[in-house]
Formats: sequence, structure tokens, C-alpha cells
Amino acid sequence: MNSFKNKVVWVTGASSGIGLAFVEQLVLANAKVVLSARNEEKLLEIQKKLKLTSENSLVLPIDITSKEEFSEEVNLVVQHFGQIDVLINNAGISQRSGIHQTQFTVYKQLMNINFFGTIALSLSVLKVFEKQNYGHFAVISSISGKLGSPMRAGYCASKHALHGFFDALRSEYFEKNIRVTMICPGYIQTEISQNALDFDGQKFNRSDTNQKNGLSPQICAKRGLKAISQQKNEVYIGKKEVFGVYLKRFLPDLLIRIVRKHAPR
Repeated sequence: MNSFKNKVVWVTGASSGIGLAFVEQLVLANAKVVLSARNEEKLLEIQKKLKLTSENSLVLPIDITSKEEFSEEVNLVVQHFGQIDVLINNAGISQRSGIHQTQFTVYKQLMNINFFGTIALSLSVLKVFEKQNYGHFAVISSISGKLGSPMRAGYCASKHALHGFFDALRSEYFEKNIRVTMICPGYIQTEISQNALDFDGQKFNRSDTNQKNGLSPQICAKRGLKAISQQKNEVYIGKKEVFGVYLKRFLPDLLIRIVRKHAPR
């Protein structure tokens, strides 16, 4: 983790779950952290709990779906720290509803949060990376960004879209020393299921057994930061569910049968 010492790392969705775990691990690594989420009060509580100061942290509440560009917020970070080394795009939301029953507005909401909001912030940060001639995007996708599963069609689509965009960005900006790491967690012990969108856009408000039995957010964050420090293009983090990625690649028909039979509904 020494590679993050004094680096400026911006984490979205930093108020809970995987995002909070990234912040905690970055603090241990002596990084300078920008904490972003919608809930400013919660971010300030985290800043106080972790004994962060204005020298090594900045609380910057944002709603990534609120507008199409974030130059003002990016300028605040640069004014505070002088640079941005890494943007960890973690903010997002899941889904638990069937394809036909899901209202179209829910699909739009999933894309706005998981894809368009992430792209809007990243494009604003990209301008800084270009001026610096370096920078690193870390994107918290999902195993669902590599394959599809029932009751998550819109979520899977939004995560697949992130891979398409950032794979292209990686190729376009490689010569400018701008890197991309796609981080694909499987089942992690967070409240992603409870906070997921139901068919009508309301919270699903039910726990997922697979989530309860998954890896801790701390393990996910540690492995994610290791992948960033090693400049990996893509990393899969989880238990047996990660084998689905390899089945999709080498035995796609078998994966389809397994998903159809065993995927949670």
C-alpha cells in the first residue's frame, strides 16, 4: 500500500459499503482522500471517526446524477490538494425485479446513476488527468458487468456499459499515461440488496443470502487497491461466483444453464 502514500484519491459512494472500506484502507495507506456521496452529514461523521484533517481529506458531497459536468467540484479538489491521482468511481445502485414487471423509469434511473453519472464525473476529471499527463480511473463494476443474471437486467446492462466505455478510454489515453482498472466484485457483505431498486423504483428492502455469505468490504477494498497499484486492467473479487466470468469466456452454454437453474430470483 506504500504506492498510495500522499496520493490524492477521490472516492464516490464513500459513505457506506465498499466505498467506505476503500476510504478506510486509503487512510491506513496515508493517502489524501476526497470523500463524496450525497449525505454530507454522514461523510463528516466518517471524517471525524477516522481522525482526518483538512490536510489529508476533503468532504465533497455530490449527487452524480444532478448534472452533466462537474468542473466546479473538480476545481475544488485541485484547489485543495493541487492534483488528482486516482478517481475511484464507486457510486451506484442495484436492482431486484423481473424484466417485464420493471417500470421503464427504473431502467433509466439505473443507467443515470451507474453509467451516465459516472461518465459525467469522469469526463470532468479527465481534463485534469490530461493536464497532468497522468491519472488513474478505478471503476467499481461487478461480476454482473461480465454476465447477466435474472432479476438484475437493468443493473447488468449499466455495468456492461461501463466496461465498453472505459475499455475504449483506456486505449485512447494510454499514451497520455492515463490508466483504467475495472474492479468487478461478486457477493460482498454490504446493503446493496436492501438498497436495490424494486420494479417501481422503491427500495427492495430485503436482504440477500448470497450477500450475507460474501466477502467483507475490507477484503474487497484491499484487493481493489492492490489491483490499482499494480495497474491491472481488470480484477474479479469474490468467491465461487467469479468462476462465472471464465465459464462465460470458455463454456458459455454451460454458464447459461447454471444461471438459469441456480441464480437467485
